[in-house]
Amino acid sequence: MTDPIADMLTRIRNGLAYKKVKVSVPFSNFKLSIANVLKKHDWINDVEVVEVDSPNKANSNMFKEIDIVLKYQKNGEPVIRNLKRVSRPGRRVYKKGEEIKKIKSGYGMSIISTSDGVMAGHKAYKEGKGGEIICKIW
Repeated sequence: MTDPIADMLTRIRNGLAYKKVKVSVPFSNFKLSIANVLKKHDWINDVEVVEVDSPNKANSNMFKEIDIVLKYQKNGEPVIRNLKRVSRPGRRVYKKGEEIKKIKSGYGMSIISTSDGVMAGHKAYKEGKGGEIICKIW
């Protein structure tokens, strides 16, 4: 797999399309940071790190996964309408703090990887922090 972040976003999109309660993604600190930003801004219900057994019976190692509990509106529609990967391994996209724009007139959000960690786009804009634009959500 060349882009684990795109894989995480695709798993979330597919889980929402099939009305899943939660989705699991392989653990990394960066993915956990993205999931925590989504939780902090009420795009998902919960994030939990769990240890699971290896599916390979010959190799009995434990490994970590991130369980993401998805969020739906009262009418059953998902809170997340769309997730779009912006910066990819083949084409990184960087913006200065003052260049970060609103997503869908403020109804959406971008996730930025800054020198101070992963944060929402509007927070990076307020603090004047630039960085790599990871994804857009609305």
